[in-house]
Amino acid sequence: MISVLKRILLGRPMKSTELGEEKLNKLKALAVLSSDALSSVAYGTEQILLVLVTLGAVALWYSIPISVAVIGLLTILVLSYRQTIFAYTTGGGAYIVAKDNFGTSSGLVAGGSLLVDYILTVAVSTSASTDAITSAFPVLHEHRILIALIMIATVTLLNLRGITELATILMYPVYLFVFAILLLIIGGGFQWMVGNVHAKAPVLGTAVPGITLFLLLRAFSSGCSALTGVEAVSNAIPNFRNPAPRNAALTLMMMGLILGIMFMGISLLAYIYGIVPKPEETVVSQIALAVFGRGIIYYFIQAVTALILFLAANTAFAAFPLLAFMLAKDRFMPNMFMARGDRLGFSNGIIFLGVLSAILVISFGGDTENLIPLYALGVFIPFTLSQAGMMKRWMTKKPPGWFTPFIINTIGMLTTFTICLIFLITKFSQVWAIFIFLPTVIFIFRKINKHYKGLADELRLDFETDKPQPKGSVIVIPVAGISQVVKNTISYAQSLSDDIVAVYVGFSDEDMKIMEEKWEQWNPGVRLIVLRSHYRSIIKPLFKFIDTVEWKTAETDHVTVMIPQFITKRWWHNLLHNQTSIFLRAHLFARQDVKIATVPYRLKK
Repeated sequence: MISVLKRILLGRPMKSTELGEEKLNKLKALAVLSSDALSSVAYGTEQILLVLVTLGAVALWYSIPISVAVIGLLTILVLSYRQTIFAYTTGGGAYIVAKDNFGTSSGLVAGGSLLVDYILTVAVSTSASTDAITSAFPVLHEHRILIALIMIATVTLLNLRGITELATILMYPVYLFVFAILLLIIGGGFQWMVGNVHAKAPVLGTAVPGITLFLLLRAFSSGCSALTGVEAVSNAIPNFRNPAPRNAALTLMMMGLILGIMFMGISLLAYIYGIVPKPEETVVSQIALAVFGRGIIYYFIQAVTALILFLAANTAFAAFPLLAFMLAKDRFMPNMFMARGDRLGFSNGIIFLGVLSAILVISFGGDTENLIPLYALGVFIPFTLSQAGMMKRWMTKKPPGWFTPFIINTIGMLTTFTICLIFLITKFSQVWAIFIFLPTVIFIFRKINKHYKGLADELRLDFETDKPQPKGSVIVIPVAGISQVVKNTISYAQSLSDDIVAVYVGFSDEDMKIMEEKWEQWNPGVRLIVLRSHYRSIIKPLFKFIDTVEWKTAETDHVTVMIPQFITKRWWHNLLHNQTSIFLRAHLFARQDVKIATVPYRLKK
């Protein structure tokens, strides 16, 4: 039943040879990898206004120059990451660039930042989507956590079905969102041109008492949350069809152009219509209400906005498993992150991301607004390391025409580094956790790597001296009585060795006497050793006996404990038995020099 349900939810298993068919063209890749960046249009402008409104509505005109500065930074990042794509065609983005140019530690800082950021991406995106839904339907506000968890489960399931199928599904809502926002921008601009805008917008250049550089920088850093997700394309180059670098670069340019137009358009409309952020309604909702009224177009915009915010989490699901794969390949994450699932995706990474983001949503009660600065800083640290790494690469290799890209990367590094400092200074109360998260994640990476190195050293063979040592075999069979299960185990043991001993642990003299008499009557051709247990446990007497056998035969024989076990026909039948065989095996696993074998006997009734 479980297998059938899995097939219904995930689809048929795919052959390894079908991996080439899972590569994405530019239109599908744009849908899969840009949903996070494009969705930030829904809250990027709002984050700027939330800071400026603290000085009153008259200060909101600053949102225009701040938005222009954000667009300038977007341009720098797109040009910089375009160069990264052509320089590092295997993907991995900031992790690979930083590791290649500055060493493992810098790479782990970049990789750890991105992994934490992708978890935050899913939590923030689904919570923002929930906000869009509750703005349109306030009655659902009490069910925010449940709605967010359903969204996470849905997008996790979609990703487990495979990237090509997911891309086909994602194309429609992503391009519908682009259409909806462009419709809103065109409709809002038309209403303004024909004079239907009755709100009084603050005059550009108006002096604002109390305005400080600190506050403007804080608003700018808040607006930079719209740039999260820009790096996803450079991380996911292996997902593109050939020529992968060229297709990835074109996808990045398209994403940057669309994001720039939509972000600037929403910022202009918010200014023209005098929009002031409200806790119970998003800025996009207010603009749509002012332009189209609470009609079908308004609900269409809200629906696709909620949908794109929900699907924004998918960028993390596309990038997290690939980055986890690269870290696992370098032995900084568990090997399970290198395994592809039935549908050729890195299923363990997808599931791990879904579970952690769900825990985060529950922990913050579905209100993850305070995570946005931490979420943005988690991206700008890798941004900075990536740009600095590219600078070093150009200076070291100096290929023809290297100076222009070096200048671009230098401007990019200085800008993103400045934004990191702005975040740390202006939003320290919200981003201090990065000083706990990052060292903890890097410590875990190092411990995992140390384990794998130690394991490799211990398991490594010297081909000249390390040869198998042929020995005999002593087989010890613990028995609880005389049955078909014991007969089956002895039959198998006799096919492997002539040195077999059965061991029975009795709790009373009467039990021991009865067992000896029955064994003599049955006479299976195997000697029986009867041990007395004074504390009603079979473990201690049995282990003492095994120790004795091992001591006597260490030089000449392997000691194998062969455990008889019957397998019930129904799973719930196991609840009716003591499962002594499993208990024995668990204790024996800790013993270095004892081999363990389980001989199953499958019951038919």
